[in-house]
Amino acid sequence: MSAKDHEDTPEVSALEVDEATQHEAEAHAAEVLREHDSSSRFRTNLGLWAWVVGGLSVALTIFHLYTGIFGSRPSLIQGAIHLGGATSIIFLLYPAGKRVERRGGKAGIPWWDALLALIALTVNLYIVFRYSHLTSNIVQILGFDTIDYAVATLGIALTLEATRRCVGLPIVMIALAAIGYSTLIVGQSWDDYAVGTFFTSRAGIFGTPIQVSSTFIFLFLLFAVVLIRTNIGALFNDLAFRLTGRFTGGPAKAAVAASGLQGMISGSSVANTVASGSFTIPLMKKAGFRPHFAGATEATASTGGQIMPPIMGAAAFIMAEYTGIPYNEIIIIAIIPAALYFLGVFVSVHFEAKRMRIAGIPKSELPGWKSILARLDLLLPLVIIVTMMLSGFSPARAALWGVAVAIALSFLRKSTRLSFKGIVLTLEAGARTALPVIAACATAGIVAGTVTGTGLGGRLGNAVIDIAQGNFLLVLLMTMIVCLILGMGLPTTANYVVTATVAAPILINNFEVPVIAAHMFVFFFGILADVTPPVCLAAYAGSGIAGSNPLKTGVTALRLAIAGFLIPFVFVLEPSLLLAGPVSDLIPALVTLILGMVAIAAGLAGYLFGDATTVERAVLILGGVLMVYPSIPISAVGMVLVAAVVVIQLLRRRRDRDDRGTAVATA
Repeated sequence: MSAKDHEDTPEVSALEVDEATQHEAEAHAAEVLREHDSSSRFRTNLGLWAWVVGGLSVALTIFHLYTGIFGSRPSLIQGAIHLGGATSIIFLLYPAGKRVERRGGKAGIPWWDALLALIALTVNLYIVFRYSHLTSNIVQILGFDTIDYAVATLGIALTLEATRRCVGLPIVMIALAAIGYSTLIVGQSWDDYAVGTFFTSRAGIFGTPIQVSSTFIFLFLLFAVVLIRTNIGALFNDLAFRLTGRFTGGPAKAAVAASGLQGMISGSSVANTVASGSFTIPLMKKAGFRPHFAGATEATASTGGQIMPPIMGAAAFIMAEYTGIPYNEIIIIAIIPAALYFLGVFVSVHFEAKRMRIAGIPKSELPGWKSILARLDLLLPLVIIVTMMLSGFSPARAALWGVAVAIALSFLRKSTRLSFKGIVLTLEAGARTALPVIAACATAGIVAGTVTGTGLGGRLGNAVIDIAQGNFLLVLLMTMIVCLILGMGLPTTANYVVTATVAAPILINNFEVPVIAAHMFVFFFGILADVTPPVCLAAYAGSGIAGSNPLKTGVTALRLAIAGFLIPFVFVLEPSLLLAGPVSDLIPALVTLILGMVAIAAGLAGYLFGDATTVERAVLILGGVLMVYPSIPISAVGMVLVAAVVVIQLLRRRRDRDDRGTAVATA
């Protein structure tokens, strides 16, 4: 197909709204995002400082492209440039207070933030220019200089403040608690702690999280930005609506499918909820879904996007380092859990739509196959990146090829063709998108360094086991609660780093849970915090778009995501779901799990083959839980319970049909 063919092919979906309504929806979405997402509360009126921010951002992106092509610098230097560039931009972009931009509303940046940006860049570049000194044997013998201690202290303080501004206070509080534990409880001197945290790549700020962020994650986030610039989101929406829109509850099912696809490139529950929800939530409400259900559906599906391979909220790259399992294997392992999660949401939406008698969208109003097929080339970068990683190429190399192919494809259409200015803006957007991840990884490194360096992880593990009295299921439940609590205040990547160093070792070292199962367990529940009341940020964002009660939306999102709360327990008890056990165990576990999920969804919705009574709902939920448990005798009991409800409902439906037939004949 020629470039002209691409330009002449209509890309307008039948579901699109008029331009004025679209602009209004986008403005409202941006407002909701700023309210619920710390990383979106940046200054918008920079004035001439926009050139400085743009220049630093483009330079940071070019540095990562250069090192991705020609090889990374030594880990400490790579991390210092990575973090130094990011923190300097953060101080220019993000105000110190939630509502502060510039006194009097004038364009520009306060002088103190400009000074902090300069100091943040300087203390990190200090590592680059003094690398030989900082890593020399002489320093190990004679100790550091006074200026070294001062720079390390400044570096830690500025990293924490930058994180507070663009990520939020909770992770900073956890890091401060870790610092207090090391210096006040363990008794480590501040000087030793500071240089150990800021001048080493073994742990601390420049430990594994920031190393992975500076080599793999940044390039994948840039790849996501380039994909968005090619308007792949519209393709995902149109494809999802075409495939599912005409069935019962079509708009909600399409929202689930579209959000799962977009989650592959988004990496943020809240951002994905707002971006997709500004389009899907009004359609769900128009179809007849209640506002709180529409908001909850979008939030639940968008949250699941972070467990969708190949990007998985960027945490998968760190998981590869922590577990020693290659990244290309992790994305394969994650396919079954991700598919089960979305199947669970899909089934829950189906039963709700059946109960509410909500039909699908007329076929004539759905996007046409001609328009969709004409844009399938937009999927080529994703195909290339997955194929390369499965073929053994490094994630960095695969991401570079994905970026190159996506940019090349953008020139096939006038609507996505990048000018020189467009390319520069894309490079800038790549850096700005990465800022919260970089800050979160740096601060999470402080926590991880404390947990591993002081033996705190082992002591916490022993305490949990003592409280649970060695009961494995109770330990799993307590671990889940810890992950959910941490996830309520931490972004995905930081939450995984903390839980992987604190919680995962409890399962691995004391109960011989396979490494990948333990790490996927904490990863799942850290993400599910976004739809777990009372702090369910994705659900609150969906509520803001839907105009619904936030808490009611959160509770509904929790119900829709119930499969996500069961799946981690199952793959810990039956590792074959993660391809970590015998294949012969996989099929029975998969079948009973799916049937159990369907039963639970039907019980929670109050509909199976017809409206369910209170007793039937209770039996469906109980039977579904028993079927989910990976034990044949227990699953068999669950099957009997669910089968009883199925028979009762089918008999009732047949009787009702006969009664209606008799009434018609009599009339």
